[in-house]
Amino acid sequence: MSLNFNHLHVHSEFSLLDGMSKIPDLVNQAATFNMSSLALTDHGNLYGAVEFYQACKKMNIKPIIGCELYLAKNNLTDKNPSERSPYHLTALAINGTGYKNLVTLVTTANLKGFYYKPRIDYETLAKYSEGLVILSGCPASDISKFILENNQKEIKTKLTWYKKTFGDRYFLEIQRHENVDGLEKINNSLIDLGSEFNIPIVATNDSHYTLESQHSYHDALLCVQTNAKLSDEKRFKFDDTSYYLKSSQEMLELFNDMPQTLENTNIIADMVDGSFTFPENKMPIFKCENNMLPFEFLKQKCIEGFDSKFSNGDTNAKNRMNYELEIIKQTDFSNYFLVVWDLIEYTRNRKILFGIRGSAAASIVLYVLNVTQLNPLLHNLVFERFLNIERKEMPDIDIDFQDDRREEVINYVVQKYGSQNVAQIITFGTLGAKAAIRDVGRVMGINYDTVDSIAKEIPVKPGITLKQALEESPILQSKIQTDNTIRSLIQTAQGIEGVIRHASTHAAGVVVSEEPLTNSVPLQFPVGQIGTKSLMTQYSMDPIASLGLLKLDFLGLTNLTILDKTIKSINLD
Repeated sequence: MSLNFNHLHVHSEFSLLDGMSKIPDLVNQAATFNMSSLALTDHGNLYGAVEFYQACKKMNIKPIIGCELYLAKNNLTDKNPSERSPYHLTALAINGTGYKNLVTLVTTANLKGFYYKPRIDYETLAKYSEGLVILSGCPASDISKFILENNQKEIKTKLTWYKKTFGDRYFLEIQRHENVDGLEKINNSLIDLGSEFNIPIVATNDSHYTLESQHSYHDALLCVQTNAKLSDEKRFKFDDTSYYLKSSQEMLELFNDMPQTLENTNIIADMVDGSFTFPENKMPIFKCENNMLPFEFLKQKCIEGFDSKFSNGDTNAKNRMNYELEIIKQTDFSNYFLVVWDLIEYTRNRKILFGIRGSAAASIVLYVLNVTQLNPLLHNLVFERFLNIERKEMPDIDIDFQDDRREEVINYVVQKYGSQNVAQIITFGTLGAKAAIRDVGRVMGINYDTVDSIAKEIPVKPGITLKQALEESPILQSKIQTDNTIRSLIQTAQGIEGVIRHASTHAAGVVVSEEPLTNSVPLQFPVGQIGTKSLMTQYSMDPIASLGLLKLDFLGLTNLTILDKTIKSINLD
């Protein structure tokens, strides 16, 4: 079949980080199998949605954005021991409305329903049900649990509710893996329930890695994440090698007795709007004095600033300023420049030390607005490196603030543009070469000195890979040829190298929108700060930029804080 549903744990901060499928590899493999559709359903988040969408489009595969949601057993606000293991539920967006509802569900789960995991409840699911296809879920789902408990009353109640809420957009989901407790009973019961309630059944494959050959690497990764060793018999593990992206032929062989369950994957794929694009995002509109249009207001401020910077009426400077203003007008970035100008005005008035980095120094508009303090004409700086008519992306105006007052600046932006319109940006840390060696050495039970000696042979270079290290180090080349243990260590480390290890808040990135961010971007609390006022996007810098959102670079610098304290201590402020 052309559609393969995969529960891919690309990264999930709130559940076990047990997946190692990388989106480019996954999509390329799907293209190799000539799949026309592919679904991604991370646990409790949408971290990979934009990258997945773009990768699928590039390979002419229909992307289906989904999520394996966590469903509270009662109310999402309940926080009792029974809610530590919520149900699982597979949700797929079939159109723009479904995507927005999925974003809302994921955001609600993280901001309102978080208790060990981000949870929604039945009421919330019903409220945002439009545009979603729901699959009953894996063996951790509500229906599966009720089957194992022989709870016929709850099975009937919940299936009746799902049919009423989702109609023909609800499917019973079956999987076939080995050594999964109760799976055979669940599947047999789901088949009977499908006939009894007239609900179609769809075959899926739980996927945690792309290729079957990666099973051993995934096993090592699980040990890294659960602080276990491969020799531990009772550790958490997947007992068979079936958790990979299967081909259509493999799925046909696995479900040869139930071909309709595979055909139903195509039925779901056909429900998905192939013309779906992410919602258009709007740059914040700067509220100008006297209801002036943004460009006219910007031009007025530039003229005022020009007179103070160039009292002699420098013709070259004026021509350059007018040229830049025309480019800003054509690229429709007036609001962006005004947002930054206003922010710098606030910063100056509050006596917060700051500095501007990068190509923004090439703009005479920013110079006359008093955002920068460098006359670009005196240094022959080229404006087109900062902004030109052919450039589709927003220019970057990177700002450094004294780090002890950076939060004050962010709070001003939140106050001015709205708490639902401003968020910090997430970033993901990956497993580097040295860390992979040390982690794998520990789970393999290799003595520390041996592992340490191998790790120290890896050159200290930004972004160095184990492949590059092997090419550069004769000692490593010799070790893998003569020592089987070292060879296995390095091969396994290469297998998990580059896997996302953790999420954190980007050191500088802040996104600002004219409309609530949840119209297009899922939000959560910053890692380790559940319940705070700060919010963080689930999309990182590049996806945020590709969606057309305004991202500002606010970096806190200790040096500026030291300068501020020095100035104050000698009474020069």
